Amino acid sequence: MQRVEHDLNPMKILFLADNFPPEKNAQASRVYERSCYWTAWNHKVTVITCAPNFPDGEIYPGYKNRIRQIEFTSGIRITRVITFIAPNTGRFFRVIDFLSYMVSAFLAGLFESRPDLVTATSPQLFGAVAGCALAAVKRVPFVIEVSDLWPESIVAVGAMKRSFVLRLIEKIELSMYARASRVIVLTRAFRQNLIRRGVPGNKIDVVLNGADSQRYHPRPKRVEIGRQWGISENEFVAGYIGTLGMAHGLENMLDAAGKCGCQARFMLVGTGAKRESLIAEAKRRELTNVTFIPAQAKEFMPDFWSLCDVALIHLKNSSLFETVIPSKIFEAMAMGLPLLLVAPRGEASDLVEAEGAGIWVGPDNPHELAAAVLLLANNSELRKRLAGASRRAAFKYTREHQAREMLQSYERATRPGSVEKNYQKSLTDESASCD
Repeated sequence: MQRVEHDLNPMKILFLADNFPPEKNAQASRVYERSCYWTAWNHKVTVITCAPNFPDGEIYPGYKNRIRQIEFTSGIRITRVITFIAPNTGRFFRVIDFLSYMVSAFLAGLFESRPDLVTATSPQLFGAVAGCALAAVKRVPFVIEVSDLWPESIVAVGAMKRSFVLRLIEKIELSMYARASRVIVLTRAFRQNLIRRGVPGNKIDVVLNGADSQRYHPRPKRVEIGRQWGISENEFVAGYIGTLGMAHGLENMLDAAGKCGCQARFMLVGTGAKRESLIAEAKRRELTNVTFIPAQAKEFMPDFWSLCDVALIHLKNSSLFETVIPSKIFEAMAMGLPLLLVAPRGEASDLVEAEGAGIWVGPDNPHELAAAVLLLANNSELRKRLAGASRRAAFKYTREHQAREMLQSYERATRPGSVEKNYQKSLTDESASCD
């Protein structure tokens, strides 16, 4: 990435994130891609993370679960710490995993040089606890990024029921927001949620997600890759690319695939807690039009997006998911793909419909989903129109734009009032919309 002049003072940023490349989930991509821009703009970035193991709980080749190891990539200093390794399933061992990262990240952070600020991202929340403690010890501002309303989200996906432990975690969550100098949220609905729960609106910045426009952009279909997985270049492909987890309700997609038959192929690329059960169920139903492809290296993801005629974004039927905007929406927009969103009506459906970039379908309705897939399969003019709108919208939701807005929030944390004028009107407008 070309080094450029930037209008904010260089900062030393200490970032805590338990997922980081070569892991492929949304948090890892988000933290890495923004950090690349920051280092190109002369900021110094250190990320404290763990040995890559998500989501299967198996350490990636070439890595070891050591007490502390340092590496550099794209100008980013990466400190990997020892943690308890567990797959992204179940509860008890995952909590031990989270807690071990909290302790290890805090201890490793003590040996890092004093930054200008410490920041952490959710999910999960225990990394933010470590970040908050480090900021207090080093006497610098703490900024928390809320990419997921965790722990509320673990109730929404059915991984945990409301209990004393959950209420305790929620108290810790609110204490993190109270202690933070700034709270960065990825959707306006998140901001409204936090304000309702007592977080002052004037300390919350909304920074919408985005995609890396240098990596994701329209390209011809990589038909040779499709053939390797039994996908014909003449097939209509509805592609789901991302985590196959408890939050996504992908059994509904299998129901729709059964109704579409040979008129559409459903391609699912990724891994996650539900992958094996989905494969078993597709096999039991003898769904020959569903293809499961393992998670791929980040650099190859655009090739698999290129196989898609429509990008399928799918979320479980839960009120929590009214507040989220899945990051794959922005990747698909950057690729110039029409979107087919299956989710509760909310932030994501509002964005897709406002941009004219796709079709929204409510969750748990395989008949409607199948009808939407077949409509797109048989209407090339509609696909072309939606794809054009999707690509035009993508220029508003880039990772570079997100990186700049986050830096402005960091500047507000480190130098209160320094960029207040630039944001006063937007904050006033946001507050009015939340009343």
